Amino acid sequence: MSKFDEMMAKYSDALKGVSKSAIDADQLTKVAKGLGPSIYLKDASLVSCSDKTELDRVKANFLTKKLGMTDEAAMDAAVKSVCAEYSVNQKHRAVFYYLLLQKLGKSL
Repeated sequence: MSKFDEMMAKYSDALKGVSKSAIDADQLTKVAKGLGPSIYLKDASLVSCSDKTELDRVKANFLTKKLGMTDEAAMDAAVKSVCAEYSVNQKHRAVFYYLLLQKLGKSL
């Protein structure tokens, strides 16, 4: 099993405990591939909901640059909702972004 496959298995397991709907494996794969090698780096692969700078980075780099969103209130609400829903200590960035896509009804 490749390292990427191992990460995908880890993300799928994490989503099973959080997502109420069926997991879209293609969408999850697109999110993980879009993150590139950062998924293998301990710090870069995680999102901290208690760090405002980190959440601002998620909004700027993913929601604004990648998805083209401009509605600050909608971005804040989506991030806050995913932080509440994905309530484990170590939040995988790929899972966090996948949940944001689900919450916003968007896809890559």
